[in-house]
Amino acid sequence: MQWETVIGLEVHVQLTTAAKIFSGASTAFGAAPNTQACAVDLALPGVLPVLNKGAVERAIRFGLAIGARLNRINVFARKNYFYPDLPKGYQISQYELPIVEAGSLPIQVGEQTKTIRITRAHLEEDAGKSLHEDFHGMTGIDLNRAGTPLLEIVSEPDMRSAQEAVAYARALHTLVTWIGICDGNMQEGSFRVDANVSVRPKGSEAFGTRREIKNLNSFRFLEQAIEYEARWQIGELEDGRAIHQATVLFDPDTGETRMMRSKEEAHDYRYFPDPDLLPVKLDEDWIEAIRAELPELPQQKQARYQAELALSAYDAATLTASRATAEYFEAVLAALSPSPSPEGRGGAAKLAANWVMGDLAAALNREGLDIAQSRITPGRLAGLLRRIDDGTLSSKLAKEVFAALWAGEGDADTIIAARGLKQMSDAGELERIVDEVLAANPKSVEEYRAGKDKAFNALVGQVMKATRGRANPQQVNALLKQRLGG
Repeated sequence: MQWETVIGLEVHVQLTTAAKIFSGASTAFGAAPNTQACAVDLALPGVLPVLNKGAVERAIRFGLAIGARLNRINVFARKNYFYPDLPKGYQISQYELPIVEAGSLPIQVGEQTKTIRITRAHLEEDAGKSLHEDFHGMTGIDLNRAGTPLLEIVSEPDMRSAQEAVAYARALHTLVTWIGICDGNMQEGSFRVDANVSVRPKGSEAFGTRREIKNLNSFRFLEQAIEYEARWQIGELEDGRAIHQATVLFDPDTGETRMMRSKEEAHDYRYFPDPDLLPVKLDEDWIEAIRAELPELPQQKQARYQAELALSAYDAATLTASRATAEYFEAVLAALSPSPSPEGRGGAAKLAANWVMGDLAAALNREGLDIAQSRITPGRLAGLLRRIDDGTLSSKLAKEVFAALWAGEGDADTIIAARGLKQMSDAGELERIVDEVLAANPKSVEEYRAGKDKAFNALVGQVMKATRGRANPQQVNALLKQRLGG
């Protein structure tokens, strides 16, 4: 039987406010345990929550960015459950009237574009942390995180593969960091993903029984967890066993999911409106002021890159994977071709895109750097690309200059002059070298004339070696073919 995987994601986005959602305590990461938890966070008797306006503003910003409906009146509820790191015995969240509903987010999977529907995004407070590793036979409780503002973003079950789920999670991560509502640090828990996974026979309209994989904090773990879970469910069904709704955890060490709790043990949260918090009313002028401050969004940049710069959908998506990458690319392009018409910028854009996504990205990855930490400024990369474009450098020599730029040896022109790397332009000298190579390699000449194409490549290599890579490859090819008679 052919099976189809059905995936929906719930993403917890920690908002970038300096204070918590219902108290004035700091949200800074890394403080000593329980030093950033005030009376409100500890739920001491008599305290009352006060809503942080900044958290609401960030939720509005997100809703506008995904083209969602903003509920002008939204309500906070109490989600009742007991856990050691939840002192009140309930979590303040939104249930029936969330702040954001019915939006969407386009994703790019290879050259394919797909739109994922977003059901809702609601504000809530985070719980504290239970610490097990440093305590023998006991659990430590750190309430620094208790009350940190979260935006929980819930998608429809529109994804059909682990790759689509990762593409959606990456697009969402890009968007929330792009608009400045989250720092996106997955290692610190700022962006956490729960994946709801089920399988069904291909062509079936009915959904299968889903299992929820909790607290995935990397895109690699998200992909591995979904792929394992889908395989496991398919195996169970093909062996005649039923899938039971459950919450599971992913173990990165084994690459497997394991049961956390079954449906029978699932909580009845008994939601009811929080009597300590008034309904939130969104003012139209405030919404429009936030809309006016939004930057050009990733999907808007992608569309512009394709329309104005003739870049592929894949290139446009890659260049907008982060706001810093897009800004670096645009700075390179501006320095490379500051004033030509949009129609004439396509070639320069493709050249710049190839180097930003290729050699520059590889150099950054090798050293674990973000593009904002690049050792090559946009202006200096543009200087290198200008010498490729005007024929001064071959692609091989350009890589040598790039390495020197990365090492901080000056700008491209300085490096070219110091190393004598200018591409050979003397046609007479090149003809002489080609003739010498042909005379020194009669066997390769004979093999080429016998129809062996590899022999031609060998001759090209010999010419490039003799010129120390400074010959124009197109000229070399043309001269060899002329000398060899075709």
